[in-house]
Formats: sequence, C-alpha cells, structure tokens
Amino acid sequence: MSEAYERERQNNARLEELSSKVSALRGVTIDIYDNARAHEVIDSTSETFSSMGTQLKGSATRLGRMAASGNKVAVLKLSGIIIGTIIFLYYLSKLFF
Repeated sequence: MSEAYERERQNNARLEELSSKVSALRGVTIDIYDNARAHEVIDSTSETFSSMGTQLKGSATRLGRMAASGNKVAVLKLSGIIIGTIIFLYYLSKLFF
C-alpha cells in the first residue's frame, strides 16, 4: 500500500513539473507570436511610408512641371503648399520644443 502511495506522490510531482514546463513554453510561444506580430506591423508601416514618399515625390514633380509651364494656378498651389508646410512646421516646433 505504501508503494502505491509513493508512486502516486511521484506522479503528482512529475505532473507539477510538467505543468510548469508547459506554462513556460506557453509564455515563450506567446512572446514569439507578439514579436512576429510587431515585425509585421513595422514592415507594414515601412511599406506605407515608402509608398507615401513615392506618391508625394510624384505629386511634387507634377506640380513643378505645371509651375514651370507657367500655369498661374499651379504656381499658387505650389506656393500655398510650401507656405502651409512652413507654418505647420513652425507651430509643430513651438508645440514640442
């Protein structure tokens, strides 16, 4: 009878060890998943900014061509964008610095 009790106690101890190992493995798996998801977000953000930069460069090129052709509306638009950007950056710098 005492031998069966000893085996039951050993089984319980091993189950507790296994449970702690499973919990640790679950934590590692969750950390890996979170890390992979963070990289996915970073990659997506990088692609978005790259695309935005390309589109902005294309728009600036088209506005420059329109302004160079002597189109007064294009010159006014380009001037407004430049002045608006400078004012925005000025207020942004006052806000944070």
